[in-house]
Amino acid sequence: MNLLNDPWLPFRTRDGAIDYRPPSAVADPEIVDLALPRADFQGAAYQFLIGLLQTALPPQDHGDWLDRFLEPPSVADLEAAFAPFSDAFELDGDGPRFMQDLDPLEGTDSSSVSGLLIDSPATHFVKPGTVDALCGKCSALALFNIQANAPSGGRGHRVGLRGGGPLTTLVMPDHPEEKLWVRLWMNVTVSQKIIRPGQAWKKPSSDNADLFFWMGPTRVSENKGSEIFPENTHPLHPFWSMPRRFRLIFEAEGRYCDICGEMESRTVRRIKSKNYGANYDGPWLHPLTPYRRDPKKPNEPPLSIKGQPDGLGYQHWSNLVLHDADGSGALPALVVQDYVSEKVRIVDEERRFGEEIAALPKHVRLWVFGYDLEKMKPRGWYNVEMPLVAVPPAQQERLRAWVQQLTDLARQVAWRVRTQVKNAWFDRPSEAKGDMSHIDLAFYDATQGAFFHALRNFQEILSAADDASDLPSEVAERWYLTLKREGMALFEEQALSGALEAADLKRATAARRQLQGFLAGRSKDSKVIRQFAEIGGFSLTAEPAATEETVS
Repeated sequence: MNLLNDPWLPFRTRDGAIDYRPPSAVADPEIVDLALPRADFQGAAYQFLIGLLQTALPPQDHGDWLDRFLEPPSVADLEAAFAPFSDAFELDGDGPRFMQDLDPLEGTDSSSVSGLLIDSPATHFVKPGTVDALCGKCSALALFNIQANAPSGGRGHRVGLRGGGPLTTLVMPDHPEEKLWVRLWMNVTVSQKIIRPGQAWKKPSSDNADLFFWMGPTRVSENKGSEIFPENTHPLHPFWSMPRRFRLIFEAEGRYCDICGEMESRTVRRIKSKNYGANYDGPWLHPLTPYRRDPKKPNEPPLSIKGQPDGLGYQHWSNLVLHDADGSGALPALVVQDYVSEKVRIVDEERRFGEEIAALPKHVRLWVFGYDLEKMKPRGWYNVEMPLVAVPPAQQERLRAWVQQLTDLARQVAWRVRTQVKNAWFDRPSEAKGDMSHIDLAFYDATQGAFFHALRNFQEILSAADDASDLPSEVAERWYLTLKREGMALFEEQALSGALEAADLKRATAARRQLQGFLAGRSKDSKVIRQFAEIGGFSLTAEPAATEETVS
């Protein structure tokens, strides 16, 4: 099975049909999306195709990128571009195998193919014990997925290049029926931006073992000094990282695939695996993943942002979108930075010079997905979309400051609501145990639409004026009133609903009064409320301004 030539990927067409075709089908204007049977496979397939385009059609500059955005290649053009890499994408056979050990691992015991599934034996996507056989299509994606996201797997089983369970952030068009080519090409960037210090660009080729590790002898890491740093690899290697050693065992026996349900004549039931594969170390930056660095420790490598038990929401938006290496340490994914800072600007400049081209959409979506892992165990899978706005580069720092002011206030109010709910529930709240993070999550969920409405307002203001500096008063007041209203509503839902004993009612009423005082700016500890009103230029005692319906 060849992953470039065979029809193994399920594509959704404009009329809703599912069609299995080779990767070159992404150039067909009738193809609008992928249609994988699992959410993590959907994310893996997007990363596979973006990496393939970045490798086979690397744009030399933004003009080159724009040309292909405006005039996409044909299916035949893509077939020709992919053809030279065919040898590196064989999934089976006697030669090199895609993302598998060149050593056949003779003498190594085999194990169940379910070992390729990060969620096994958890129940996020399939029931435990139900994966006995995979078709070639699903085994290829499972293999790519675990190599891209590999968590720590015990002694010598190496973690992925991005660290275990990294988040992936992609730029997506807002229109649900946009061509798949547009979805993918928006996340391809110019070659020079991918190059890390110490690396040199070399034209990608299928026999380059610094790009595709499986095309050469296994890079084992049993001994010290075997760490792999960026300067030891091709700049495009992060798309094809290979920390784990696997060999798929194909059986010529017809079976139904336990993932997609398709009947296949050749399936994979067993795999061979061995420890001490590629041991990645150093300042790696995967183009599709956001990172964070410690500004106080500039010599330490940045760390990828990972899924957390408290979920993903607008409170994380700024760090996923706006570069702030020296302040918060936020390093958004390269493809996100490139879109908001370079691609939109370059297209706008072309339009000002008289080019008759459509502006890039400034109302796009940020697609964030990834596992929440606790060492080897997945606690959940996150699949979130948020609005992504673009403002002129000179205004990005102002946007970050305004967004930070809104999210800082939201965090303070969320903490206060949770504290007062706890005071209402318990006679000795400081001694109470248990996780109350669901209250924060409910608060952020209730205020998310208002945040994204404010974000759209910021974009309009900063795009129209070069001298905007102060937090817009109308937006600030509307945000404060939303937090105040939703904070009180959540408190009453959590603390005052249901039957309460007289003592509990008295305690809850006192907690409610304290929360009201804080939100109104009247209490000693509501300095943050008063400061926000001062920065926003509105009065806490004035009549509430008319609120608008919010949109996400």
